[in-house]
Amino acid sequence: MLPTLGPVGAVTVRRMRHRRMGRSGLSVSRLALGTMTWGRSTTVEDARDQLRTFLAAGGDLVDTAYGYADGASEEALGTFLGDLVPREEVVVCTKAGISRRTGERVVDTSRRTLMTQLDTSLARLGTSYVDLWLVHTWSDTAPVEETLSALEWAVTSGRARYVGVSNYSGWQSAHAATLMSAGRVPLVANEVEYSLLNREAEAEVAGAATALGLGLLPWSPLGRGVLTGKYRHGVPADSRAASREHAGFTSRYLDDDSAQVVDAVAIAARGLGVSATEVALAWVRDRPGVVAPIVGARTTAQLRTALASEQLELPDELVSALDDVSD
Repeated sequence: MLPTLGPVGAVTVRRMRHRRMGRSGLSVSRLALGTMTWGRSTTVEDARDQLRTFLAAGGDLVDTAYGYADGASEEALGTFLGDLVPREEVVVCTKAGISRRTGERVVDTSRRTLMTQLDTSLARLGTSYVDLWLVHTWSDTAPVEETLSALEWAVTSGRARYVGVSNYSGWQSAHAATLMSAGRVPLVANEVEYSLLNREAEAEVAGAATALGLGLLPWSPLGRGVLTGKYRHGVPADSRAASREHAGFTSRYLDDDSAQVVDAVAIAARGLGVSATEVALAWVRDRPGVVAPIVGARTTAQLRTALASEQLELPDELVSALDDVSD
């Protein structure tokens, strides 16, 4: 049971367990709060409630990006820093390199764009630094050496405490980490999709991360919402799969193979007396190399369910069974 909230602006904190970000000295809660919907399908008021609930559970790692909700996500978080919570008590992670222009997704990892986007992010967040800054994706349109030079600049200029990458494959992360190792600014993280419905990270990414000292931050650890079980008997009208914007994002996992995995998670959850969300999160949380799954919730009620996974340790035999059905 999560701790209760006190008066406005105060939280009763129960310590969430922490992990090191790869081989760095950065310690973060082993669940992260995702903010992709903040300022869009999640109002600023609801976002504030989510952050209060997350902090009350002892969480401190909050993940956002320059391109989330066209900047509204970072702006919302910025209104809370120093107001709802002291800046130094939150580990802020943001990303750069992906934006939208006239509705179209634009990838630009040039030094010029990355530097400009980081300064814009800092202004939105109302802070002089971020704790962790990631290149949002790999791109062949800019030399990787140029992209990485922006990460080094961010640290040496004091704009970022640590840096890393996102959505890099095994060879891409190995190449980038090797190039960065020539200097004194190592990569410490790789944020990638990872769940019981998408275990592609295990082929190369996880092994590379372990060898290189990168912490894995799984995004969409609930299989784009499918592992919660809410799609087992159809598509709810208020779900992502029913929306025009996210229908394609979710439909990838609405097939027969995924349904078998979802059923197995539901059966395991019933046996343990917990929710399917808790089972799915506990599974990915404890995979080798994982630091903190990033939980993005539309409502505070959904977030509370996700946070309950902190208390769940899956039996070894159940982990093996889930491994087999999802392999």
